[in-house]
Amino acid sequence: MQRHEVMVSDFVLVGPRADPAGAKGHDIAAALRQIARVNAPFVSRGDKSGTHAAELRYWALAGQPNAGHGYRPCGCGMGPALNMAAGIGAYVLTDRGTWLRFQNRAYLAIVVEGDARLLNPYGVILVNPARHLHVKAAEGQAFIDWITGPAGQSAIASFTVDGVRPFHPNVSR
Repeated sequence: MQRHEVMVSDFVLVGPRADPAGAKGHDIAAALRQIARVNAPFVSRGDKSGTHAAELRYWALAGQPNAGHGYRPCGCGMGPALNMAAGIGAYVLTDRGTWLRFQNRAYLAIVVEGDARLLNPYGVILVNPARHLHVKAAEGQAFIDWITGPAGQSAIASFTVDGVRPFHPNVSR
């Protein structure tokens, strides 16, 4: 089945506004190396989610497979991971949309953003109705046609959270 590109968002690294690890910048690998070097607290979702998989890729890219002694996996969702980071003054990787909606920021701020490696593409694939007979293929295809068409792409482009666009249309026609 064909994957249809829909939109792109990004991940951001957030941490204490004072940035005690000195990780601020636009290079996720350099920031994680610095966090590990000083054993700064880092909260990981640790839940095998897409965000957790991305985090593990970034740690590997940084050459830090164990992430230092400050690494704290919570086995939780993004909201609880952000709450934990806010509570203990830790760094954490999050998607921009969740960060924009997160209210308990305490002393947290974006530390790293703008690295092309932090891009997070979204796509859609119609489940194969020949393999899964319960699939409503016509309805699924109608959704794909809408989300990748002008109306869906316009809806994505106009969506904001507090005036910031967390998603950007990603269909080229």
